Amino acid sequence: MKKIWEKIIVGNMQLPHRLAMSPMTRSRALTDGTPSDLSPEYYGQRASLGLIISEGTQPSEDGQGYLNTPGIYTKSHIQGWKNVSDRVHQEGGHLFIQLMHVGRTSHPDNTPHHRQAVAPSAVAPGEQIFTADGKKDVPVPRALRTEEIRDVVDDFRKAARAAIEAGADGVEVHGANGYLVHQFLGENSNVRTDEYGGSVENRGRFAIEVTKAVIDEIGADKVGFRISPGAGLGGVKEGVHIDQVYEYLVSELDKLGLAYLHVMHVGNEGLLRKIRSIWSNPLLVNRAGRPIADISIDIDNNLADIAPIGAWALANPDIVERLKKSAPLNEPDRTTFYGGDEKGYIDYPLLTTKELTK
Repeated sequence: MKKIWEKIIVGNMQLPHRLAMSPMTRSRALTDGTPSDLSPEYYGQRASLGLIISEGTQPSEDGQGYLNTPGIYTKSHIQGWKNVSDRVHQEGGHLFIQLMHVGRTSHPDNTPHHRQAVAPSAVAPGEQIFTADGKKDVPVPRALRTEEIRDVVDDFRKAARAAIEAGADGVEVHGANGYLVHQFLGENSNVRTDEYGGSVENRGRFAIEVTKAVIDEIGADKVGFRISPGAGLGGVKEGVHIDQVYEYLVSELDKLGLAYLHVMHVGNEGLLRKIRSIWSNPLLVNRAGRPIADISIDIDNNLADIAPIGAWALANPDIVERLKKSAPLNEPDRTTFYGGDEKGYIDYPLLTTKELTK
């Protein structure tokens, strides 16, 4: 694990090592989308990970899909995130707020306006979603009109500006996990016939326009982008030309000089190696289901520059110290992942002083 303790420059940040905190939905925001008073403690506890990528944060009312997820489009949201960023900075970390528009992965019961979800096309994912009344089928979304797409792009732009006003060091555009940007990339979720559908270039247009708008607002060194090739989450499938989709997208994003690219990797080794060869700036790779003992493998093999940590960071606020000392890890309590109070959120035990000095 020696290489993961080397410093690295990402955008305008100097990070102390090659670890980071993955974005993880926790569903503990207030009902209006404002981060709760517990959030500064949660993120601050984990600041030793250096780069903290926040949970998915909706850029608009249409962007919300789940109950009690945070937003970044009102004054209250900005103040809530300011409290978080101040605490993270106080503890020596950096905060990127992940901008997540869920698109069709939503339900009217879960949003403030209770409207039909919007998406590239009127195609339901064929999945269910949790609501206050239990699991329900995800309804068929409404296809965005061509002129409306420009408004959604502008929502991302405004959200990026709001994130910087809130003291964040940057934003991550969520282009993965079956959400809106990913839905445009999908062959089965995007059946449009205008300039946003059909060819690989057209299906990638929305992702590139969103990224350019965010860059224009806050600067490329404050922007990351996340992809999940072939993950199949949210029912999105890129089709038989998946390699072409991501080779094109990554090539176009590489021209923009982003701070980093974040790959949720599910097993296409050839594509990961191709992405590595295309991408010029720091590459974050999070392998689904990766054992913590293998955290440094991609860095050691030069397939990644940073290894983000998910559930293990959730359960171990001091995971950096634990890994350095080969100390035992707390097991994540999956029953407390989503919603609730401080239990399973800010109450995981830290190493004792005795253990730290061993």
